[in-house]
Amino acid sequence: MTEAEGPRGRVLIVAGSDSGGGAGIQADIKTVTMLGGYAMTAVTAITVQDTKGVHGVWPVPADAVLGQIRVTLADIGADVIKTGMLGSASLVEAIAECLDQAAQLVPRVIDPVIVATSGDRLVDVKAVEAIRSELIPRARLVTPNAPEAEILTGKAVETVDGQRRAAERLLELGAHGALVKGGHIGGNRITDVLQTTTGEWIFEGPRLVTMSTHGTGCTLASAISAYLAQGASVPDAVEKARDYLTGAIRTAKGFGHGHGPVHHGWIVDRDR
Repeated sequence: MTEAEGPRGRVLIVAGSDSGGGAGIQADIKTVTMLGGYAMTAVTAITVQDTKGVHGVWPVPADAVLGQIRVTLADIGADVIKTGMLGSASLVEAIAECLDQAAQLVPRVIDPVIVATSGDRLVDVKAVEAIRSELIPRARLVTPNAPEAEILTGKAVETVDGQRRAAERLLELGAHGALVKGGHIGGNRITDVLQTTTGEWIFEGPRLVTMSTHGTGCTLASAISAYLAQGASVPDAVEKARDYLTGAIRTAKGFGHGHGPVHHGWIVDRDR
């Protein structure tokens, strides 16, 4: 994107595939499209996944991932780049280098997919360190849930104060903004803490009692990316994305026998 072009809604998503359609690339594409953006993808892994868990992961070769990134950026361009599941340290490092070369000025939303909703650990210790050292310092926004924030910062994230401390640490690591989500913290209300280099915002809402929570992190980060790509500020993008996710959870159709997917198309149903 150049200053002359202005925001055009283009989001390049670098993440893994979810065969169940509720998370990963599938959730990202649905979300960006529903919110008026244009989604492009670089698939990093094929997962055998359903609402009950992750049953297998097949990494995509690094050259194929980098190729997807390069050609989409060269031809179509991007207003925001969103990363999700990246897998290995070597792939994280290669992607960071590729983005520095091909899209240095494009804002990045880093969703550090380390732990799935089901509790499955998706990356190893070396990959976590690479995310911390290579991706977070270049992030416009990083969006960890509480367990991921603890892993990335070494701070206990069990209260709002813990969320604040983790967000502060992520800014110290170089991120321009950090949204530490509170869905994994107990209570009747969910609090998300957003800190940027210019201030702090607290977002609160009731906890919805539901099993349809598969892909909520991917969906939120992609919604934020879609709004940013269309010109919203970070706080406004987060607020609008939370509203979209809340609607998607409320209207979930109850698919599957585990943690079911949210309803990404609820806006279309509402407007019919």
